[in-house]
This record gives sequence, C-alpha cells and structure tokens, in this order.
Amino acid sequence: MRTVLLASVFALTAGSAFAQANPAVLTPERVFANPSLNGPVAQGVSLSPDGELVAFLRAREDDVSVLDLWAAPTGAGEPFKLIDARALVPDAGELSEAEKARRERMRISQRGVVEYSWDEQGRYILAPLEGDIFLASREGGDIRRLTETEADEIDAKVSPEGNFVSFVRDQDLVVLNLASGAETEVTTDGEGLITWATAEFIAQEEMDRDTGYWWSPDEKFIALQRTDESTVDVVPRLDITGGGASVVEQRYPRAGRPNAVVELYVQDVAANRRVKVDLGANTDIYLARVNWSADGGTLYVQRQSRDQKTLDLLAVDPATGASRVISTQRSDAWVSLNNDFKALKDGTFIWSSQESGWRHLYLYGADGRQIRPITRGGYAIKGLSGVNAETGDVYFTASMRDGEEYPIEQQLFRASLNSTVEPVAVTPRGGWWSASMNRTGTAYVGNYTDLTTPMRSGLYQADGTFVRWIEENALDADHPFAPYVSRRPVTEFGTLESHGETLVWQMSKPVDFDPSRTYPVVMQVYGGPSGGGVRRGWLPATTQLLTEAGYIVFRLDNRGEGDRSAAFKEALYLKMGQPEIEDQVLGADYLRSLPYVDDARIAMMGWSYGGFMSLMALTEPKMGLAAAAVGAPPTEWSLYDTHYTERFMSTPEANAEGYAASDAIPRLENLTGRLLLMHGMADDNVILENSTRVIDALQSRSIPFELMLYPGQRHGVRGNDRQLQQWRMYLDFLDRTIGSRAPSAD
Repeated sequence: MRTVLLASVFALTAGSAFAQANPAVLTPERVFANPSLNGPVAQGVSLSPDGELVAFLRAREDDVSVLDLWAAPTGAGEPFKLIDARALVPDAGELSEAEKARRERMRISQRGVVEYSWDEQGRYILAPLEGDIFLASREGGDIRRLTETEADEIDAKVSPEGNFVSFVRDQDLVVLNLASGAETEVTTDGEGLITWATAEFIAQEEMDRDTGYWWSPDEKFIALQRTDESTVDVVPRLDITGGGASVVEQRYPRAGRPNAVVELYVQDVAANRRVKVDLGANTDIYLARVNWSADGGTLYVQRQSRDQKTLDLLAVDPATGASRVISTQRSDAWVSLNNDFKALKDGTFIWSSQESGWRHLYLYGADGRQIRPITRGGYAIKGLSGVNAETGDVYFTASMRDGEEYPIEQQLFRASLNSTVEPVAVTPRGGWWSASMNRTGTAYVGNYTDLTTPMRSGLYQADGTFVRWIEENALDADHPFAPYVSRRPVTEFGTLESHGETLVWQMSKPVDFDPSRTYPVVMQVYGGPSGGGVRRGWLPATTQLLTEAGYIVFRLDNRGEGDRSAAFKEALYLKMGQPEIEDQVLGADYLRSLPYVDDARIAMMGWSYGGFMSLMALTEPKMGLAAAAVGAPPTEWSLYDTHYTERFMSTPEANAEGYAASDAIPRLENLTGRLLLMHGMADDNVILENSTRVIDALQSRSIPFELMLYPGQRHGVRGNDRQLQQWRMYLDFLDRTIGSRAPSAD
C-alpha cells in the first residue's frame, strides 16, 4: 500500500533577531546579482580516493558565473583555493562550437573550472579550463599547464594509475605521457562527420552519458567509440545573435529518422593496436553504458535496442573484441538507463532493474545470473552511492519511509551484499539528501537542504557520523539571504489521487497570507519524465519573487514525473500531454475548491517540457487558465530527437494518433487566456521551429499573443542580466493578466 502524505504546513518565520529586525522585500534586481543569494554552495564535491581531501567547485563572490576549484583536508585545516580560474586564464576566450554544444548538453552555464577529475591514487586533480588543461599536484600544490593550443581539449581524464592524461582534440583522442610530456595520437582520422572518443548528441542530451572513452583500471586498454554522423539528417537552423545570424547545418536525429552509427573499439595502449568490439549485426542500436571489470579483464557494454524495450549486457574480451550477452532486461514500454552498474573484485557485479515494478539493486554473478536482490519493496532507489567491499555494505539514495515511497524527501540508506535485508537509514529524515562516497565506501560527502536550510555540504563517516563542514552555508546574519529570511513563503505539502496513483503537491503562500482574502495562483510545472519538482528543500529565490508580488505558487507532480514506480512513470506511454494534463486539471480543480483562491486568476508557467505543458494547459478548456508563460516548448514531437521521443511515444509512423493528439497547433483555437511565448534564438535542443510554427499559426488566425526571443541563447537563458530581464518580463506579464493590473482585479 502506498504511503499517503498528509498535508503539513511549515511557517518559515525567522527565529533570529537579525531577520526580524531588518526584513526586506526581495526584488528581481537582487536575485540576479552578486553574490548569490544561495550562499557559498559547493558544487561537484568529491572525495580523494584515499579519503583525505575533498575537492569542490565554488562560484566567485565577485562573479557567480565563474567557478574556482577548492579543496579541504578531511581532518584539521581550512578549505583553500586550489585553482583560481581568473589568475590562470585572465581573459577567457570564445569556446569552440563543439565545446559549447557539449556544455549545453551537460547543462553547464558557468565558466572557469566547470569540471575536474582525480587519478585513482589521488595524487593529481585534472582541471580543464577555458579549452586548455591544468594538472594540480596534491603534493605541494603545484599547478602544471599541460596544453596551450588554439584548439579546445575536451573530456580530459587522468589515467587510473596517474601515468597519462587523455583528452579529445579536433575529434581525435590524444594521450599525454606525464613523465615525458610526449603526446600520442591514438586516432588520426577524426574530421568532418567522423568523431572519436566523444559521446554523440543523443548520448549527451538524453542518455546521461557525457564521455566516449573509458580507461581500463590497469591502464592497458582504452575503450573508445567512433561516431559516424553521415546517416543523420541535416536540420538547418538559424543561430541568431545580437550581431547577426548564421546558418548551422546541424545533424539532428529527429524521431523516426536515422541515428548516427556508433561503433566501439578497444585500444591496446602499449602495443598501439586497436580491435573492434562486436556489438552485433544490427547497427541501429544505442551504446548505453561502458564499464570495466575490477581487474580490467572484461569490458561490460550495455546495448539498448532502438525501440528501448530491450537492454542487453555484453561481456567483451578486450584483446579480441569478441562479445556475448550475459544478461537482458526487457519492458513492454521502455527500459530506463541508469548509472548503478558496479563491478566488484570477486567478479560479481551490482546492477539495478525495474523488473519488480520498482527500480531496485541486484547482485549478479560473473556469468550474468542474478544471485539475489539487494533492495526490494514499494519504493524506487534513486542511485547507487557506494560499496564497502570489506563489510559488504551497499549504500544508495531513495525517497522512502518504512519501506514505502515518500516522494518529497530523500535519504541515504545502507543495505547488504550478503543477504536481502531491510535497509537502514544513514541520514535523518526531514529534507533532501544526496551523497558522494569515496571508493572504499567508508566516508561520504553529504549535501542537505530543507525548507529552512540552504544547500550545505559536510563530510561524514559511512555510519552517518559528522566529521566536518565543507560548506556549512549557515543562514546567519552574514548570509546573503539574511535580510529576506523573515519574508520566506509559508509552504505546505499535500496529495491528490488520480487513477489509483498518489500525486504530491507543494504550495507556497505570501508571508502575510490572509485566508479571508482571495489570491491569484501561479502553477509552476515541468511535468515530463524526470525527477519530480515537489520536494522538501530550499525554495528558489524566484518563488519568493512570486509570493512577494502577491501570488500563491503551486506545483503538482503529475503522473509520468519523478523517479517513482514503473506504473506511475509509464502512464504517459504513447500519449504524452494527455495524462499529465488530466492531472494538472485535477490540481486546478483542487485550487478552485479553496476559499482563498480566485477562480478566474490562475496562470501557469514552465520551460522546455514545462513549456509544452503550459501551452497544452492554456488550450485545455477544463483548466480555465487566465494566462500562461511558455518557454522553449516542444510543440510537435516529431521535431524532437529519437532517444527521448521514441522512448515515450514510439515513432510517428507507429503512433500517429499519439503524435497528433500532442500537437499544439490544432489546439490553438481553444486558448483560454493570454499567452507569453519565449525561446532562445540559438536553441540546438528544442529548435526554434517549435515556436515559429506556433507564431505562424496564431498570426494566421489573428490571435493576439506576446513574444520574447533571446538572441544567442540556447535552451536556457544564461547570465544575470538576461535572467533579470526574463523575470521582469514574467512579473509584468503576470501582473497584467492575473495580478493587480489584471482586468478581473479592477
């Protein structure tokens, strides 16, 4: 039986004198300014392999768009800046188109040190910086510049034993010997439509795979992919900036159309010899994941079928490339990919599966046979965090209480390799935890937030014992958010029932909320297949902007949204935009049942899938929306990419009815309120054509609407200045449609 969440109200009043004595109204000008109102939040936190040092990224106080690399000893000692991005590269130049696209896929919007990696011994930290590569030595803290070229070196890694650094330059893989400084070109024919060692567009954008090559633990081999994009359709798109426009001949694999051909090879580093991996006769597949066994003797490859209903695990001989299928997962809808595969020293491995209807961890033998479940029950694990091979402890995150799902919170739990036991909570309840464990499973970096706690990071022993703060981010008088704490929204949670499923919602009210009055409501939505947005965590400052303007802010995680049961996620299969909108109608009906909600003043706002949802909702008479702010919406799913769209909708040929029902154009006659449409004019993900077809259809129907286009911006609006303009636009639009200047408010 699924746990039902009882509605609970949390008054976010400040208990300290500084907040009460100097309350301030939050403004857009302050939200999009330096320093960040979130405080000193550590990003990309990781423990050194020996657990003695913690590295993390921190935004500069004078420019939140630039990250520096910091480190802190796990024992005594204060955090220190390891790499100062602006000191090493004072004048950041223009990134290459390939690196811009890669960062867009990884949702990296900042500059400076945006990623880094350890070697397996923890002697070095490798940090790409503005297209070149720097190596920080833990011993003495020396920083060595490894490259200084006109080309960008991307996806740089330190080899497991710390003898080499590898990277991709001009579509080829290069290995640099750290002792001699000599470079070796592993491949030489990468050009045009042929790329080596780089994850293809689909893998980066939709498969959560950002790399295209993998070192074996003993440094003998490198598995690397070869991508041929010649089969992919050219979709010309205008890249419009403030200084002009150019035509980009983008290779974009739309639903139902050909993908790139991806092959996998294994390079023998010492012998300089390469063999091709047998991925099967069918080339129309996805290279989903690649992992090595603990001893480097076996290469494990996850091969996903084009329809995504079958996921095979291949065991590959790295010397010959010969492969065999040792395990298979199947689904009538789709098999979800994950990063839960973990090879153990005794030849067994951990892998997760949704075969029970919930994502759980299982132990497998080297032959691929399932030995036993590690976790089980009416909840889904969120991810494998670590393993202690000595004790047999297995650590994972989940949204669960007493063996049943509890979607609005997340904790770290401990289970066992040796038997199927009830998991033990390592972290306390009450908020949202994420964790990054060291290689031995003896310690972890815990990141925590709740309604009254901005994100903070600490070091903990594996049993949950606190060791030290990495970034305490204390909400004290010196915190950037201190003047605004006493005006934090009052927030509550609750549930609604839909088709036998429990939906969770979150509502934030103005701090001076008066239940005898009626208020306009802004429904914020994403709605698509991903992690849910309703959680007991620190609210975005933009939520407070809305409550300061007098709005109630409401969010409902509809069916299909969130890491929940297979049935919950698969409700939208072949019919995106239908069950999700049904659930949002349920949310709107609930709002209208409340005496303090103005029935005629409900609006919705969302970006990407949330933009699609907002447009669909504005054209759904049962929603009765007065307005919607629609950002970068997919408006016809045959225009979107293969892996994402076909996973949920099959192909346009096989599911013509589902595609037609989710097309926004035929619905535009049913607009119930005012539309604000926004889109980046260089968007290479949800291509601008998705919005221009709406613009054209509305104009041809003589229907008025509002439009805001962003020159040079891709799938998100980046930078404080443009985001400030965006939110000024949001607030002005809402004020004129459902706020104090709305006709219904006169």
